[in-house]
Amino acid sequence: MNDYNKNPQQSLDTTEIQIARLAYIGASIATLGDGLSAVAAGLALNALEKSNNQNTQNQNKDQSKEVDDLQKQIDYLINELKKIKKVMR
Repeated sequence: MNDYNKNPQQSLDTTEIQIARLAYIGASIATLGDGLSAVAAGLALNALEKSNNQNTQNQNKDQSKEVDDLQKQIDYLINELKKIKKVMR
């Protein structure tokens, strides 16, 4: 004879407890998954920010070099103009 026929209320309580345990385990796993997703998103954000900062620094270095080159050209032209001015006197 099966246990359900002996005490149906006890069997029903046991089944409800097992169902509640499974629900708890499932919710715990889902919460753990959400936590892992949040950590992964944080790492991705950190990597993007770091990459963006490096690109910005590289652009700033390139712009600084261009400004230095332009300054050298301007200085050269000023010196040439001074030479021409001396010759014209």
